[in-house]
Amino acid sequence: MPTLPDRHAKIIATLGPSSSSFESILALAKAGANVFRLNFSHGSYEEHSARIEAVRHAEAELGHPLGLFLDLQGPKFRLGNFEEGKIKLEAEQLFRFDLDVKKLGDEKRVGLPHPEIIEALEVGHRLLIDDGKMIMTVTEVADQYIIAKADVKGTLSDRKGMSLPDAEINVSALTDKDKNDLAFGLSQGIQSVALSFVQRADDLLELRELAGPRAQLIAKIEKPTALQHLEAIVRQSDAVMVARGDLGVELPPEKVPAVQKRIVSMARSYGRPVIVATQMLETMISSPTPTRAEASDVATAVYDGVDAVMLSAETAAGDYPIEAVSLMSRIICEVEHDPLHRRLMEASQQTTENTNTDAISTAARQVATTLDAAAIICYSTSGKTALRAARERPESQIIALTADAQVARALNLVWGIQPVVCADANHMNEMVNIALSVTQEKGLVEDGDTVVITAGVPFGNAGSTNILRIAKVGTKV
Repeated sequence: MPTLPDRHAKIIATLGPSSSSFESILALAKAGANVFRLNFSHGSYEEHSARIEAVRHAEAELGHPLGLFLDLQGPKFRLGNFEEGKIKLEAEQLFRFDLDVKKLGDEKRVGLPHPEIIEALEVGHRLLIDDGKMIMTVTEVADQYIIAKADVKGTLSDRKGMSLPDAEINVSALTDKDKNDLAFGLSQGIQSVALSFVQRADDLLELRELAGPRAQLIAKIEKPTALQHLEAIVRQSDAVMVARGDLGVELPPEKVPAVQKRIVSMARSYGRPVIVATQMLETMISSPTPTRAEASDVATAVYDGVDAVMLSAETAAGDYPIEAVSLMSRIICEVEHDPLHRRLMEASQQTTENTNTDAISTAARQVATTLDAAAIICYSTSGKTALRAARERPESQIIALTADAQVARALNLVWGIQPVVCADANHMNEMVNIALSVTQEKGLVEDGDTVVITAGVPFGNAGSTNILRIAKVGTKV
C-alpha cells in the first residue's frame, strides 16, 4: 500500500455531481482527500447513501480509514412570492415585510413567513437579502410587520433568503428536516455531524442529545452572534468550522480575516479540531488553476495551524475536482516544509493542562524532538489521547492506533494524525509489538526508526493515558 501524503494538515472534499462515483472518490482520496463532506442542503437520501457506500468501498481499496461528515442545512429564512416574480427598489425607498404570506407581494410589501424574525428585529438592524446583494435597514417594528429602508438600489424576488447580522433569533438550530437528515446519517454510520446556524452554546445541546455518543459535533461559525459566545461554543463542540461564506455575507469583508484567526486560535487553545472552509480555490470550479490569492489563502490557514482546509463547489460541482485536491495538497506540503511554519507552530504552543494525558503528550513531543523520532504512536480507545497529542503540534507524525473504526475515521479530521485500526492489546509488551508491526506494515515507519509510544494502563479505559515508551522499529519486546 502506498504511504500517505507527507503532510499534517488535512483536506476535506465535498461530494456532489462531479464526485459521486466510486472511481471519482477513490481518485480524490489518492490525490490527498482525508475526509468527505455530504452537504444535506442538496441531494436525495438515495444519492447520499450511494456516496457513503462508495467512500467505504474506497476505504477498503486503499486500506486506511476515510472520514465522512454530514453537514446539516439549518434554518433558512426566505421571502414570500411577488405578483410579477420580482420588484425593483431605489435607494432610500421604504418597503414593508409582513406576516400575510397568502397575499402576493408588490412594489410596497411582501410576505415574510417568519414571525421569529419580526420578534428579533429592532430599529437600526440590517437586513441582508439574497446573500447580501440587497441591504436594508429597519426603520419600524410592529407586531405583524416591519418597515425597512433600502440602503442601495436593487431587486427583491421570489423566495430569496434573508439574514439578520445584528439580531439573535429565537429559533432552534435544528429544523425538522435536519432531524430527519441526522437520523438517516446515523443509520448510515456517519461519525461526524456539522451544525449550521449556531448562535450560542445551547444550540449544540439538542444535537448532542439526539446524536448521543455516536457522532462528533462540528460547530459551524457562520453567524456574527456566535462570536459573542465563541468560547462557550468551542467548549461545547467536538470540532469547529470557520464557515466564511455566510460570515462574509453578514460581516464586513475587512473583518473576516481577523475573525478567522480568532476562531482558529480559540479552537486550538481548547484542542478542538478547526476547519477553514469556503471559496478556498473557487476559481478551480471552472479553471484548472487557481488565482495566486487563493493559493495564498490556503497557505495562510496552514501557517495558522488549522487542522483541515475544505473544498466545497470545487469538488462537488466543479470541472476539476481531482486537480483542486491535488493542488491543495501541494500547497500544504510546501508550507509545512517551510522552516517558518515550524517556528510558528513552536511559537503558538498551547498551555499544558493539569492532566496525565497532557503531561504525557507534552513529554512525548519533547522526547520525539530530542530523538528525532519518526512518529509518536498513541494507543487510544476513544481518540482523546491522539487529540491531545495533536494539540501539541509536534514535528513528528502522530499515528493513532484504535480498535474502533469509527474513532479512526473521526481522527482523519485532526492535524498530523494517521489513524490505523488494529487489534486491542492486553498488556504493555503486546501493545508495543502491535504498534511496531502494524505501523511498519502500513508503510508509516521503517526498520530502525525510533518511535515514541503513549498508552494507558489498565488498557481499554478511555482517558487513562499514563505511559510513555521509546522503541525501535524492527525489534520485539
